Amino acid sequence: MTLLLALLLAVPVLAGLVLLTAFPRATGAPVVAAGLVAAVVSVVVAVELATGVGTRATPMLVVPLLGPLTFTYAVDGLAAVLVVTVTVIGALVLLAASGEQRLRRGRFVGMVLVFLGAMLATVTAATLPALLAPWEVMGAASWALIAFDRRDPAVGPAAGRAFLTTRTTDLGLYVATGAALAAGVPGLGLGALAAGDPAWHGLIAAGLVLAALGKSAQLPFSAWLSGAMLGPSPVSALLHSATMVAAGAVLLLRAGPLLAATGWAATLVAWVGALTAVVLGLVAACQRDLKQLLAASTCAQVGLMVLGAGVGASAGAAGLLVAHAAVKALLFLAAGGWLAVLRTRALPALRGAARRHPGIGVPFTVGAVALAGIPPLSLWWTKDAVLVGIPFGEGGLTVAGLLATALSAVGATRAAWFLWRPVRSPSIRRGAEQQTRRHVPLAITVAVGVLVVPAVALGGVAVAVGLVPRADAGELVTTGVVVVLAAAATWVLHSRPVRVRSALWGRAARVGRGWLGLAVVTGPAVGTPVTTLARWVERADASLARALPRAAAAVPALARGVERRGDRPIVVALARFAAGVRWLGDLARRPQTGQQHQYYAQGVIAIGTLGALAAVVVWAGVR
Repeated sequence: MTLLLALLLAVPVLAGLVLLTAFPRATGAPVVAAGLVAAVVSVVVAVELATGVGTRATPMLVVPLLGPLTFTYAVDGLAAVLVVTVTVIGALVLLAASGEQRLRRGRFVGMVLVFLGAMLATVTAATLPALLAPWEVMGAASWALIAFDRRDPAVGPAAGRAFLTTRTTDLGLYVATGAALAAGVPGLGLGALAAGDPAWHGLIAAGLVLAALGKSAQLPFSAWLSGAMLGPSPVSALLHSATMVAAGAVLLLRAGPLLAATGWAATLVAWVGALTAVVLGLVAACQRDLKQLLAASTCAQVGLMVLGAGVGASAGAAGLLVAHAAVKALLFLAAGGWLAVLRTRALPALRGAARRHPGIGVPFTVGAVALAGIPPLSLWWTKDAVLVGIPFGEGGLTVAGLLATALSAVGATRAAWFLWRPVRSPSIRRGAEQQTRRHVPLAITVAVGVLVVPAVALGGVAVAVGLVPRADAGELVTTGVVVVLAAAATWVLHSRPVRVRSALWGRAARVGRGWLGLAVVTGPAVGTPVTTLARWVERADASLARALPRAAAAVPALARGVERRGDRPIVVALARFAAGVRWLGDLARRPQTGQQHQYYAQGVIAIGTLGALAAVVVWAGVR
């Protein structure tokens, strides 16, 4: 089993490095075939490892580092589910990417494989040193993938923004590692963080929380994920489903005992996740860009996972992570298919796209229904498994969870409404008919079709086999009614003329008890408070995005100042000291002439000097 774990980690990384170094400019079927073979081998190995969990010894790979510190990787129950999810999603993303000519390159396929290998090492890491290396590789690889389209001038700044944001928060992981070392955590194991000196628990938890929230694009670090949408759609599918964004949630799930031991950390994580789920749910409900809507929805869904990690609902959060990975990969790949054919991401311009391209329109609708949490699809079960884990008495968290669930239904229904809305304008209809002649690549259609099955049934199966706890009937009925009403209200209100929608909004405002409650029911029905809040969040994200490059620019200036005022005086002092030593050495060598009579003379002078010194000392003593 150790050999299988080594293969799981090595195959994608080695295959990716070969493509990156030996065949970066190669294109065509051989490159795609090589990437798919490596991905399929990883899937087979992951499934074999997962099936052995619970019946055989835990597969473990230990690489000695320094004394008791080790790179330790293991496949436990959580890792078994995650490695299968990561490898399957990665293989389907590579399959979908093969449908776009510009992505059939050794540079792209190789970087995707390296990224997958880093994520696999992240989810199987059992010690902090083993986590640091893939965590860094994942950040660098994500930057390269987002910035793949170098011809687009906006891609570089967006990729740099993502890299700087995550790189800054990643410093928390180094702080946590140093604090864990000082606390005497056995082997720096992730599962043993709470066993160290309690005086260091707060600092370790603070570092881990900072790194996890930055990686998972939680408030106030959510801005980078919006910019990442400029990358290729398969990259977006990979980042938003089972890899980059999910890594922070996985880290918090691993650190659950430590968060509970500190007390404040668990509460902080729960509330940050709840607020992110609500605020980004509002942002998603107001978006007019399909990919931006899905990106904001990702932040909101990961917020529910973070909420689950904070309240101790680890099994529910893990189930939500896996179900969401399948749903969001489906939605992003379908969006990429429309982008490849229609050349637009704007929802108004995508009217009727699902009718003209039903091969991805129907799967996208299934994914949207699952994302909305409509019973009995996957996310309905897993979201309730998180909500049921909220302790009794935490009414604020419960309300936030229900509100986020309703907002998710609003955003998903809104996207589906635009995609199925018939085009009535004759000129637009003629243009749409011409676009319909262009077919969505078969590879994308196949990948999306495969993902429909887990999007529909994964949550129910996980509950049936006991991997995810079953919520009580009252909880299931409550959330089911809330999301159905929210989805139905959104669809009906969007189907009405603008004048009627405005009248309905005014009437609801008079009888409602607050604009936030109305947002649950009406969502994007031109709600001024919702739009205002979304703009406020966008401004806050933009301010953070401007601050990070300035902080990065300050680093070279600081280095130059240190060099000018710190290093140079030290170097000058050392140089002068060395010159003095050389002068003393030259002075000491001068008497060494090799002539014997000079040595005798020097001895006489030295003896005479010592005698005179002795006479002076004796005379002083007599006095």
